[in-house]
Amino acid sequence: MQTKKVIDHITNWLKDYAIKANIEGFVVGVSGGIDSAVTSSLCANTGLRTLCVEMPIHQAQSQVTRAQEHILQLKKRFANVTDVRVNLTPVFEEFKLAVPKTPSSEQLDLSLANTRARLRMSTLYYFAGLHKYLVVGTGNKVEDFGVGFYTKYGDGGVDLSPIADLMKSEVYALGKALEVPHSILIAAPTDGLFGDSRSDEDQIGASYDELEWAMKMKDQGKNIDDFVGRQQKVFEIFIRLNTVNQHKMNPIPVCKIPVNLL
Repeated sequence: MQTKKVIDHITNWLKDYAIKANIEGFVVGVSGGIDSAVTSSLCANTGLRTLCVEMPIHQAQSQVTRAQEHILQLKKRFANVTDVRVNLTPVFEEFKLAVPKTPSSEQLDLSLANTRARLRMSTLYYFAGLHKYLVVGTGNKVEDFGVGFYTKYGDGGVDLSPIADLMKSEVYALGKALEVPHSILIAAPTDGLFGDSRSDEDQIGASYDELEWAMKMKDQGKNIDDFVGRQQKVFEIFIRLNTVNQHKMNPIPVCKIPVNLL
């Protein structure tokens, strides 16, 4: 990959899109992870106003520290970058009090995790509406089009996606070139939605390098019987997630009414 040229291409794409849409800047949720760090850096690189928003909900201190380190570094390098911190923990706790009590279960944990992501999406759009900005997505190709590892109408609710055509390894390459803090480059990827230390790999059962491999194998027309051992397991994980999460990747189904019924 021609990293510098890719950075310039995405930067120009972002700037052109915003100018044509008569928009004054970007808002990005910054989590302390590589995807949001690269995305916010690319937005800052346009020279347009870039608002970095921290939205902790019972967040691990390590994630908070990395996010703040990255934002501070960006603000020192780019005069167009500002930031705001919105503690959504009280909002999340009030939500839990407002809905009916439900026995603890895996489904409850997942539902609450997705609720966190949707509270953050609403917060980003609040600031976007306030300042006439665009909400910029931070999903990469493996997450958005491979395994659907994001929350529908949560971190998937955005106006545009600058890194969604890049594999995770390519995002890391951009991160190094964009001078993303070392602490972020070496941190285990996590969505931070469960209030504990579980990583993306813990949740998915495969690393991003393995998922990239599986995605390429699927594109080459391979099937599960072509592999054995760990490769077969990884390919099975990828195909299962890719299948069950198609509802996230495909347009919303619209019930078309036959002409003779109108």
